[in-house]
Amino acid sequence: MDGDVDMAGAEDGAELNDMKKRLKEMEDEAAALREMQAKVEQEMGAAAQDPATAAASQANKEEVDSRSVFVGNVDYSCTPEEVQQHFQSCGTVNRVTIRTNKYGQPKGYAYVEFLEPEAVQEALVLNESELHGRKLKVSAKRTNIPGMKQFRARRPNPYMGFQPRGAYAPPYFYAPYGYGKAPRFRTPMRYSPYF
Repeated sequence: MDGDVDMAGAEDGAELNDMKKRLKEMEDEAAALREMQAKVEQEMGAAAQDPATAAASQANKEEVDSRSVFVGNVDYSCTPEEVQQHFQSCGTVNRVTIRTNKYGQPKGYAYVEFLEPEAVQEALVLNESELHGRKLKVSAKRTNIPGMKQFRARRPNPYMGFQPRGAYAPPYFYAPYGYGKAPRFRTPMRYSPYF
């Protein structure tokens, strides 16, 4: 019997050593991950906190936007090559971007970036020109200012009449188990489920 206990103790010792070895590997891996995470956070923090870099990127955006035009009412079947060819007479086209929705379908407008800022003035002459049978709306591209979202206030609907802000709408009542009809309340039209 003593021999059996020693054998069990040897097996337990081997398992214990294996577990310690795996634990050490996991700790090393966790330390490496913490190091990588700290490095990424440091880089991201430096980019976010460095005002010189942010100012340089904003200046770069403004410079690119000064060489670009917005083209509206672009036909949905239009390709970037066709838009580039249409604006080729204004100057050297660096890039054409036709915006698409999340399904990849064109939204109907594009941005054309030129190599020279002078080409923008020549491109503005092409306003109301036709491409694929549609009149294009060409205007200088504006620069978005980060954090400045344009807010449009809701206009009251003239057909709804006066609507007080704190109007109370009675809850909808339904008959139990589907028998009978729900009681009708005289409510303003916007709250009524019957109209």
